Amino acid sequence: MPHYLKGIASIRALPNRWPLRKKEYAMADPAITRVDDGETGAYYADVEGTDVKAELTWRAKGASRVADHTFTPPEARGQGIALKLVEALVADARAEGFTIVPTCPYVVVQFKKHPEWADVLA
Repeated sequence: MPHYLKGIASIRALPNRWPLRKKEYAMADPAITRVDDGETGAYYADVEGTDVKAELTWRAKGASRVADHTFTPPEARGQGIALKLVEALVADARAEGFTIVPTCPYVVVQFKKHPEWADVLA
């Protein structure tokens, strides 16, 4: 086989080794803090082993909260921290009687994945 085809042969062999296994990381539930001044607010999650925080921010709009931003630091992504922030917002909406307007793309996707949250969707 010519040397320039050896690379192609190894690429063709790749599908036989897939799917790759995803490594799971065990993580305790992050400590979530809520900050609220009545007009705007945020949920913050401490990222274990670092001094950074993940966040979900919202602003009030009548009897609703517009969830407009979610951020998880790169070193903490893939651990479900952002989902925990959305779950905290949903739990507070149920407890306090407000609805949620998801405008942050991440929150929009989570509401599509969790039809059981429809009761708090504005």
